[in-house]
Amino acid sequence: MTERVDRNAGIIQEFRTNHGKVGGYFDGRPLLLLTMRGAKTGAERTKPLAYLADGERFVIFATKGGAPTNPDWYFNVAANPDVTIEVGDRRLPARARVTTEPERSELYRRQAERWPAFAEYPKKTSRTIPVIVLEPLDQAATG
Repeated sequence: MTERVDRNAGIIQEFRTNHGKVGGYFDGRPLLLLTMRGAKTGAERTKPLAYLADGERFVIFATKGGAPTNPDWYFNVAANPDVTIEVGDRRLPARARVTTEPERSELYRRQAERWPAFAEYPKKTSRTIPVIVLEPLDQAATG
């Protein structure tokens, strides 16, 4: 198991044990769990991600810390947009949609205002960081 997979497994366990709350880097910050199908394997994968609440929608950002390539989870969601999200104790089926301009820039700007590290990521890469809207399919779903 890689260090990143190990770290994510710990965050996922802490999230589920503590009703969506985690410490460390994510302490006090909005975090959700995104469960998706692998683009190549079809295997189910869960990833903890920072998000921006936008009404009933949840917005996630494929920053990969400003790396030159998109994160693997982005390709999974683009290939298989039907996902499950966990926010607090709620578990919701959702559909992912990659945003286009000007919506992408506006949502990214709002996230960078709330979490300044997001303002730094675009400075580290020449790629445009994808912004994905997760639209819950059933607001009544629970975990």
